[in-house]
Amino acid sequence: MYRRPSLSQYVIARLITIVIFVTLLFSLILFNTPEEFKNNYFYIALFIASQILLLVSVYKGTKRVSKELKNVEKYLSGASANPEPSAHFFTREFERINEKLILTLRKMQKREKEKRKYTAKIKLKNRQRSDMLSAIAHEFRNPIASIMGYSQTLIEDEDIPNGLRIKFLAKIYNNGEKIEELLSRLLLWNRFESGRQKLQLSKFDLKPLANEVAFNLEDKYKNREIVVEGNPFVVKADRALMEIVLKNLIENALKYSKEVVTVKFENGRVSVIDRGVGISKENIDKVTKKFFRTDEHSWDNSMGLGLAIVKQILKLHNTSLEIESQEDRGSTFSFIFSS
Repeated sequence: MYRRPSLSQYVIARLITIVIFVTLLFSLILFNTPEEFKNNYFYIALFIASQILLLVSVYKGTKRVSKELKNVEKYLSGASANPEPSAHFFTREFERINEKLILTLRKMQKREKEKRKYTAKIKLKNRQRSDMLSAIAHEFRNPIASIMGYSQTLIEDEDIPNGLRIKFLAKIYNNGEKIEELLSRLLLWNRFESGRQKLQLSKFDLKPLANEVAFNLEDKYKNREIVVEGNPFVVKADRALMEIVLKNLIENALKYSKEVVTVKFENGRVSVIDRGVGISKENIDKVTKKFFRTDEHSWDNSMGLGLAIVKQILKLHNTSLEIESQEDRGSTFSFIFSS
């Protein structure tokens, strides 16, 4: 196997080659030159020619070394982003320099790639934070404005009728409840994001819990009907989190429809069915993303966290949310749970 010489070996070998070549060349010239041409000028010219030939040979060797150094300089300056591992170097030192430069540049390229990924991740986080602040500001503005408006009316009008006063106080209370619910969702989502949300597992029947949630929501949404049907459905899960799942899905169905909402327990599947406006095809895969807000409808969608929270809770329970929907015909939100 060919082994490249070191730089000192290359220089010595080249000098010896040049000396031997010059000696042989001029020996032949001396031997073949007639005696009548051999005078002092001839020997001076021969000497000068030998020196010039020697200098030219040294110059060419130096240029070759210079070329190798320029390759090294090109790599160091970053002009060659992808140096070739098989690039030809005539000495061992330059070959080693090439190998080390390749390793160094590859490490630098890897770090640069990781840096770009990290920068993109930071930009995404900043954009998400901005979206979150925008969503929070949007959702809190209306209830706060209502509380301030009703409170100001109560303060400024001392002769307001008692019935109207009670109505305004109820409005203030309801808007305060809404703010408290928004804060609870934010805190819950923050626990999901930080990985601090842990499951408190227990065995219970999911159907009575659905009846309880339906009863509370019917009290909030007057003149609306929620039907819970199916057999008992015993599961091992986090009861508090499953209550949030049922509440979010049922309330979502109430907001997006005006007819009866059905909660069905059947063959290991829990389904919340409405006959409302439905979801468009382009949005059906987006509705479970955090802070997603659709422009199709004007009502509140709780910062776009409701279905995102449902998705995360079900993921913790090793299941997933399935959505079937047709515009103007309604939607079915369901998940399978091992009983």
